[in-house]
Amino acid sequence: MVAFAGFSVSAIYFLRRRAGVAFSLGLAAIFVTGALAIQIAHSGGTCGNNIVQFGNDEVLVTAHVIAEGNLRNDGTGGLRQRLDVESEQVTTGDRTVKARCGVRVSIYQKESTSGQRAVPMALFGYGERLRFPAKLFAPRNFGNPGAFDYREYLAEHGITALASTKAENIEVLPGFVGNRAELWRSRIHRSIIEKVHQLWPQDAGLMDAMVIGEDAFIDRSTRVDFQRSGTYHVLVVSGMNVTILAMVTFWTLRRLRLGELAASVGTMALTVSYAMLTNVGPPIWRATLMLIVYLLARWLYREKSMLNAIGAAALGLMVTDPRVLFGASFELTFLCVWLVAAVGIPLLERTLEPVRRGLRYLDSTSYDYALAPRIVQLRLDLRMVAGRLGAFFFRGRRVPLPLLGAVIRVIIGVFELVIISLVMQVGLALPMAYYFHRATVVALPANMVVVPLTQVLMPSAVLALALGYISLLLAKIPALIAGAALEGIAGTVHRLGGLQIADARVPTPGIVVVIMASACLALAMILIRRRTMLAVLGLAALALSAFWICAGPARPEVQAGALEVTTIDVGQGDSILLVSPQGQTLLVDAGGCRAGRIQNWILAKMWFRHIYGREDFGSSMQWQSPTHIRITWVGWRRWWRTFVRGNSG
Repeated sequence: MVAFAGFSVSAIYFLRRRAGVAFSLGLAAIFVTGALAIQIAHSGGTCGNNIVQFGNDEVLVTAHVIAEGNLRNDGTGGLRQRLDVESEQVTTGDRTVKARCGVRVSIYQKESTSGQRAVPMALFGYGERLRFPAKLFAPRNFGNPGAFDYREYLAEHGITALASTKAENIEVLPGFVGNRAELWRSRIHRSIIEKVHQLWPQDAGLMDAMVIGEDAFIDRSTRVDFQRSGTYHVLVVSGMNVTILAMVTFWTLRRLRLGELAASVGTMALTVSYAMLTNVGPPIWRATLMLIVYLLARWLYREKSMLNAIGAAALGLMVTDPRVLFGASFELTFLCVWLVAAVGIPLLERTLEPVRRGLRYLDSTSYDYALAPRIVQLRLDLRMVAGRLGAFFFRGRRVPLPLLGAVIRVIIGVFELVIISLVMQVGLALPMAYYFHRATVVALPANMVVVPLTQVLMPSAVLALALGYISLLLAKIPALIAGAALEGIAGTVHRLGGLQIADARVPTPGIVVVIMASACLALAMILIRRRTMLAVLGLAALALSAFWICAGPARPEVQAGALEVTTIDVGQGDSILLVSPQGQTLLVDAGGCRAGRIQNWILAKMWFRHIYGREDFGSSMQWQSPTHIRITWVGWRRWWRTFVRGNSG
């Protein structure tokens, strides 16, 4: 705090004398503010290794709920509920340890085997105090290179331990722990989920995710389809949802004859409330902060710069929590908007935006003097076309020019959507390959359908929810519109995501590819506002880098002349990759049926023994070199009879 004060005062002192020095000091003040935020974030709690020091012993945990869950079927007739709790104390035997630590608890209730009806599982709410027996263990990551960092993901949500317990073993204690604001937010969130399930009982899971950010009811197959089709941003609440909601709100308030200031304040209040209600992290707060900056600039009659709004939103989030800079969510959401602002919009300004401006006031000949000659020629052609169409099809009556202009504006809007989607897919090739090892081949056609339907779904769904609290009858029409849009989104995603071409896996880009792709992206952003030839060169470099990432040859990193044994972490069972000195591979997977596990184990064992010449299995293994073998069908049949069926045959 002292450093922040010193840098800030120094920056103010140098502001009029040396702007460059003041700018550097201002950045230093922001930097130490982020450092202070990190210290404050890590100062709370006394967890450490205390809560996992009990090993495999069952302990008695006293905790309170900090994030409530939802009841779900586990597929076997039972119920499950996942809660995030903060421990107050942990008791084992006669020893009690006081520890504040985030614990993710899985509560399960098996289907009753007796004739008696099981007691329904209670849905625990925010702030409730619970006591339950459980085994605590630290979250683990898969040990494979490039695997998802599950431990860090939980740490970002304040979770450092995992546990599971039965529903009947939970004891509800008296008292409330937490703040009232979060309690009301949780209650409103729960109420909206219940209303969604009431209005759209068949598609409640998808509607929960798209409208309120609750993805607990989404099954794995649906997630995979959205990921493969490149439309996963629609499945979760993102900046696009905030933009659509804010645009509709501002337009509605202005139509209600509210002033500029009142409409801006109402839009900002609704957007901030929506961001707090969903509570999904950087994507929605990025859009909210950008919206606030944009509306304030509009109200103060300042020039509206999308890149400045992006920078302000990024600084605000990083000051609050600097660690978000290294998260995939932060990088993807800001890169998306950055691509639109730095590449997409300048590209549209050079191509389609002059045409769009030329479609205004088509009946006014005086407006022609303010436009470029080629745009004026377009307006003259449209007037001629309107007259000819009227003579042929409307009995001499002239076709209204605004109607003709509206049709052309729709066509231009489609082309704009194609260009922006293409720029985003090309620019996101690097992070998609790095974080998710996928190439979104069908993302362009999928987003062409999904994005317009989302623009219909969001306002109609919000209107249906608002009317649903007044009367379900009033909410029927907007609910039907939102349901139809949702069916269109789900059908498009399932059809395109289910194609074999959509599952295009790519290797993790190397450091050279990452540097070259980043350089091409920066080059495209710099050259897009230059001369036409330079702009085309920058776009071509960006497209070439994306093509190389998605279609470039994958080169396995193997060592020639050496036997490599790689143990793959699959969470359970065994999975081993063997690479011979000649580069041939053998994957031993111990999952699946018992016979398959035995067969894989025998195959790996014999492969090792033949490589090192320890044992000869007869004519079933034909030698080609001291370290190379060929397995015949006779060998497979002999192994099956001897080791699996117990019959030598």
